Amino acid sequence: MRRLMYEAQRSLASPARNPRMATVIGRLLGAAFLVCFGTGLYSHFLQQPLPGMRFPTRPEFLYQFTEGTHIIAGMACFPLLLAKLYVVFPDLFAYPPVRSFVHLLERASIALFVGASLVQITIGLLNTYQWYPWPFPFRQVHFALAWVLIGSLALHIGIKLPIIARFWRKRTDYGPGTDHLTDAVPAERVAGTEAERRWGSSRPTGLTGRLIAYLDATPPAAEKVSRRGFLATVGVAVAAVVGLTAGQTFAPLDAVNAFGPRKKGVGQQGVPVNRTSKQANVTEAVIAGWVLTVAHGGVERSFTRTELERMPQTEVTLPIACVEGWSQMAAWRGVRLRDLADLVGAGEDTSFKLVSLEERGSFRQTQMGPEYVRDPLTLVALELNGETLDLEHGYPARMIAPGRPGVLQTKWLSRIEAITA
Repeated sequence: MRRLMYEAQRSLASPARNPRMATVIGRLLGAAFLVCFGTGLYSHFLQQPLPGMRFPTRPEFLYQFTEGTHIIAGMACFPLLLAKLYVVFPDLFAYPPVRSFVHLLERASIALFVGASLVQITIGLLNTYQWYPWPFPFRQVHFALAWVLIGSLALHIGIKLPIIARFWRKRTDYGPGTDHLTDAVPAERVAGTEAERRWGSSRPTGLTGRLIAYLDATPPAAEKVSRRGFLATVGVAVAAVVGLTAGQTFAPLDAVNAFGPRKKGVGQQGVPVNRTSKQANVTEAVIAGWVLTVAHGGVERSFTRTELERMPQTEVTLPIACVEGWSQMAAWRGVRLRDLADLVGAGEDTSFKLVSLEERGSFRQTQMGPEYVRDPLTLVALELNGETLDLEHGYPARMIAPGRPGVLQTKWLSRIEAITA
């Protein structure tokens, strides 16, 4: 077994597989995960705020930027994680497999980190396409896995810190005395004729030989990809997955949006649709006789759409920015929410619950803090891009506010009710 492990490591040797490369790729991957973690927390608490939380409403495209960055960083994690695994792959054949408690902790943290990472970025990608081929709730699992991933990453960095510090900025000899995980190998692997007698300098035969031949599917070491070529390949892969996806958020890249599930300008009134009226079971029959009710402290006012249209109208340009990463700027026209709040005597610090006509769904009811209620850009929207709001975009009325996820921009709005402590 020992000879098999050492022969496997020798056969997998490559200029790109060394501690310096592992450090370079690792810090890029770590940065991408940290960006995902930070922007993901922001999105999570926007949707499920803790008591007393308040959020900025400027710039109005803030969530468009943070969630677009979240998805882009998540896409970049795919080639970076695969590159990292390529670099450290020979370490799977370290012998003995566990040398100490610290070594066991190190290997366990790596296994946990890799497993959590692969699951996290995969379900995140499938979520952008709204495809959920699993039995668990996406949002809760995605949030929990984020903490597992960051915790295991922190543990791994703490254990590997001496090697990371050594190879952070400078090149060091990557010769026979260097290993990926431990930066040291048994002397018998690299010294003298006794080593060759014990471990062998040629490949074994039989089943073991076939296994080594399968693992060593690359050209001889002299012809293997260089470190510079490897980095260039990784860079091209990252640029491709990001560049061909980011157009669903960032307009300059819209022309090359090949992978993003939404395309700017495609949809009713030039805006993509995430949740359709059919999915929400909102039909013409449901909206017949519609009124919008605004309630606070025992005072209720109901408004027909005609009555809302007769009130002072405000036009704003705000994005719809969805948690799946896509976004679209649009022109909205309607009644300021703060004007409606004033009509029922709501104070400056009043939060509201928004209720939709849809019968089911995680966001049938949402909450809106006073920072949004009192913002002059927050509207009960009646028109989109100069036309009467389409049913797919929330007719008869919907909410639109700056810096809010699309799932909180309640469509088919039916009731706005003050939240009492």
